[in-house]
Amino acid sequence: MIPTKEEWMNALNDRHGAMFQEKILSTTVAICGLGGLGSNIAISLARAGIGKLILIDFDRVDITNLHRQGYKANQIGMRKTEALQDNLKEINPYLETEIYTIRLDESNARNILSGADIICEAFDNAEEKANIVNFVLSEMPEKYIVAASGMAGLGSSDLIKTRKVSGRFYLCGDEVSDVKDGIGLVSTRVMLCAAHQAHAVLRIIAKEYEV
Repeated sequence: MIPTKEEWMNALNDRHGAMFQEKILSTTVAICGLGGLGSNIAISLARAGIGKLILIDFDRVDITNLHRQGYKANQIGMRKTEALQDNLKEINPYLETEIYTIRLDESNARNILSGADIICEAFDNAEEKANIVNFVLSEMPEKYIVAASGMAGLGSSDLIKTRKVSGRFYLCGDEVSDVKDGIGLVSTRVMLCAAHQAHAVLRIIAKEYEV
């Protein structure tokens, strides 16, 4: 049985406190890339009761995604935006979502990201990562951006950190490991990094800024 909205909010208020939960509910987060990082960021924020998620990815669910991404076997072939939207609604039926099944670049980023309070960079490609971070920092300096670098392999989980790079720019990961170095992306370490990104979002909302 799906809980009523009042029941859902009461449960979240009990866990987070009503004042903080209201701030979470009034926040919009854009997630750029819905792979191992982005899909798990979205799931964590949906569970936290975030108000709105802007979901951006051009790709479809593939069997090779299932070991680390927030999709199911029966969703293979679906667009990631639509599959993740379905999964998030099962978790949080009162979540507002906006989806863009496109490749994000400098030609469309401003229009898509303008409504977000916080932007999560969750791309696989290093060049795309750098491009969106640089775009936000230079063209949308009023936005917070939480990016990721280094989550491959079987290195210690303690090496995954969150660092404040500059005023509104946060970076999560070990900042070293790469899939080219040997063993590739392992679900546990990717999810750790995604959790760091989601937690950084909640800390920003709470004004618990990194130093």
